[in-house]
Amino acid sequence: MRTGIAVVLAAGVVAGSMAFAKGVTPERPKTAGVSDAQRDDKAPLIQLAILLDTSNSMDGLIDQARSQLWKIVNDLARARRDGAPARFEVALYEYGNTRLTPASGWVRRVLAFTTDLDRVSEELFALKTSGGDEYCGTVLQASLDELEWSTADRDLRVVFIAGNEPFTQGPVDFHPVCRRAHQKGIFVNTVHCGTLAEGATTGWRDGAVLADGAFAAIDMNRAVVHIEAPQDAEIARLGMELNKTYLPYGSVGEASQQRQVTQDTYAQQQTGGLMSRSVTKANRLYSNSGWDLVDAVREGRADVTKLEKEALPAEMRGLTPQQRKDLVAAKAKERAGIQEQINTLNAARERHVATVRARSARKDDDSLDSVMTAALRAQAATKGIALD
Repeated sequence: MRTGIAVVLAAGVVAGSMAFAKGVTPERPKTAGVSDAQRDDKAPLIQLAILLDTSNSMDGLIDQARSQLWKIVNDLARARRDGAPARFEVALYEYGNTRLTPASGWVRRVLAFTTDLDRVSEELFALKTSGGDEYCGTVLQASLDELEWSTADRDLRVVFIAGNEPFTQGPVDFHPVCRRAHQKGIFVNTVHCGTLAEGATTGWRDGAVLADGAFAAIDMNRAVVHIEAPQDAEIARLGMELNKTYLPYGSVGEASQQRQVTQDTYAQQQTGGLMSRSVTKANRLYSNSGWDLVDAVREGRADVTKLEKEALPAEMRGLTPQQRKDLVAAKAKERAGIQEQINTLNAARERHVATVRARSARKDDDSLDSVMTAALRAQAATKGIALD
């Protein structure tokens, strides 16, 4: 039985699905090949996509991706260049699943570039495994052709592809594909689910070398390592409290708020998942301006005094324009206070975990999040982006 997983990290801006009401400014559409000259925001951009092989026996690694998503995001939340915080965007693919079409090479783009982390989590939990053929060259080619990669050299563009079948499988030769990625300034990191020796002899190391990436090996069935800390329960509780500060608006507001709650429930099923997700919800990368008025007002996307009543949450429809502003301001203040508490607790938690790790002889450098973070840290440094 074949098994394998490919994780490709890339990113971009999701196209808004809501019909924007009066008083709402749509996000500026992202066009393929956004350059420095075209970009208003000079903050560094990290493009990250996740590509998963959903063939049989991949449940263990998919579970790692689900539970470790928030840990990876929390590391990236620290990314800065010259003091400016980095922007972060995600795309998601699946491949190698018999539910997909053979004409596509068993590849499906699940999510276009998006900043909506709840959508990423939702789609990860929706993935189902089923047998199939895992074509690394095909899925890499699809990611290069379909995703709207930035052309600005200052931006970090990274691919992670992992699996345990030979990298040479399928009709598309990975050699020219990886060379093209290198020419586009996209790092291709390969993660073999097995031993380093086997990965080196089945093309995984060659794929990384061709695109200036890193080659690593992990145990895909390894249980996720979580070091418990005294702060965990309170961080998780506060993360749930944050939900009360959201004000859904527009045609997708209520559904998006329900998605937020659902992803909390899913995270609670993962070891340490709700705690990690709560930390994510307290950092700047977790923004929901497409459906939450607090974020929308903060980012200048909505004028709450001009929104039509039908676009407002029920609790705001009877309020005057000034009362609307006051409620949004109150929710923003409440949210900021809870986020500050979470970040203070998490700082203490990180000190505790560092002490426990220093005393332990166990190494955790062969898990999915560890190899991804190590590669991202090194490759970000080439763009002057620090993750510390």
